Amino acid sequence: MSDRDDAPSKTRRKRDAEALQALGEELAELPPEALDALALPERLRQAIDELAAIGSHEAQRRHRQFIGRLMRDVDPAPLQAFIDARKRPTREAARLFRITEAWRDLLCERGEPALRAFLAAYPEADATALETELADARAGRSGAARRLFRTLRSSIDHAAAENGAPGPPTLLE
Repeated sequence: MSDRDDAPSKTRRKRDAEALQALGEELAELPPEALDALALPERLRQAIDELAAIGSHEAQRRHRQFIGRLMRDVDPAPLQAFIDARKRPTREAARLFRITEAWRDLLCERGEPALRAFLAAYPEADATALETELADARAGRSGAARRLFRTLRSSIDHAAAENGAPGPPTLLE
């Protein structure tokens, strides 16, 4: 066996280069304050800053490739961890939004049994306000479903801040 057998394949090298270029593009989308928090080499930071000023699509493509080339000299793990940490709150907010939507839809569809299930899952929720808003939403009053959503979201956000929100509603029998 030779050293050549241990070397990564051309496909693997290309995949790695594309991943570094994608990471560089994600860095370019960050605001300058976030980039300041990273210990980027001066040339890489300069290239990222220059990308925003380039108007031509083809020139931007070439410059992104150049950023990808500069990324080969940087350890990508801490940069990826930084970007992932910035995305985490967004993912959590989206998850809570989906949970709230599911509860609202279930409440509007099933009524009182679903309300009891919600109050069991979120005991700090304002039962009186929820009953009123649920009745309005089920009656089809204008804006009632939106108000119900806001009240549900408030309860779910409060529970998430306290001890992590439970998952979406389970189907009621």
